[in-house]
Amino acid sequence: MTDIKTYGFPEELIPPEGPALPARVTAVFKGRWQLITPEGQQYATLKTKEYIYEGGQEFPTTGDYVLALPALGDWQIVKTLPRRSFFSRLDGWHGTEQAVAANMDVVFAVQSLNENFSLKRLERYLTLSWNSGARPVVLLTKADLPGDHGEMLRQAEAVAGDAPVFALSSKTGQGMDQLAPYLRPGVTAAFLGSSGVGKSSLINALAGEEVMSVGGVREYDSAGRHTTTHRQLLLLKSGLLVIDTPGMRELGMWDAGEGLSTAFPDVEKFLGRCRFTDCKHESEPGCAIRAAIDSGELSKERWESYKQLELESDRSRRLGARMKQGQPSRTLAKSRRQQRKYKGKNFPGAY
Repeated sequence: MTDIKTYGFPEELIPPEGPALPARVTAVFKGRWQLITPEGQQYATLKTKEYIYEGGQEFPTTGDYVLALPALGDWQIVKTLPRRSFFSRLDGWHGTEQAVAANMDVVFAVQSLNENFSLKRLERYLTLSWNSGARPVVLLTKADLPGDHGEMLRQAEAVAGDAPVFALSSKTGQGMDQLAPYLRPGVTAAFLGSSGVGKSSLINALAGEEVMSVGGVREYDSAGRHTTTHRQLLLLKSGLLVIDTPGMRELGMWDAGEGLSTAFPDVEKFLGRCRFTDCKHESEPGCAIRAAIDSGELSKERWESYKQLELESDRSRRLGARMKQGQPSRTLAKSRRQQRKYKGKNFPGAY
């Protein structure tokens, strides 16, 4: 028997004795979910009635707590249990919301101290991380690289707000001890970052063994190969649970919600202080935003980033509302195609 509480499953969500068993999603494939259950690792599909015909159920993603019915072949997931946090992004290929991870306690936003470093990308990670309900922490990897990284560290701290920023090296161990408060047994930590920033190396260092494959980085542009091909949850020997994600250089904004306000307090404090309530913050008299930029209280770059993320978030909300119309029929058709494709196979290809 497997004690699923070691996988972070809250005791209060464990149901009374019945046919459906508690489980946690450890990986997501096309039309198939990998679970850790009291009976060990299992694979499952969704029960069509609960998720398609009756609706109302959130499709599970990596980290979700679910109830599943045992079976000789694939189990059936019948319910997605309440989430304490949830991270999603805009899928640029399909123009839809793509779930990334659920039930994280902390989100490590990872960038490396080389050409990969991007404040714009960091602002996106922080906005969506704050909105997820988890605590964001900024990790600047490869601190062992030659050169003075002080300016990058100061820039990251300037946009991080209340999120702590740590410079570290998984290669030498520099700064790794700073992460101890976030790595307690039972804690679930999600790692976000583009390929080549050293997420897999960092997880291996935390694990004390190689649990993730590590790819090389091109020297001329510091770009790395995707060594993680799908989102997966791992239980380390220390008891820490980690969710690794494929490298995401472009993180499309999906409904930033309250995360935008939390990530940009320096901008938010000037909003609502303009002379006119319908101020466009362009050339109107009495604009508090323009006055703050002119006086140096607010940087133009931060304002431009805020506007861009707000615009993308607004577009995604409107897109999401349109996508809900007719969604059940499209989802049902897709689910049936995928289940026919993988019927009788032990392990489907990951996306």
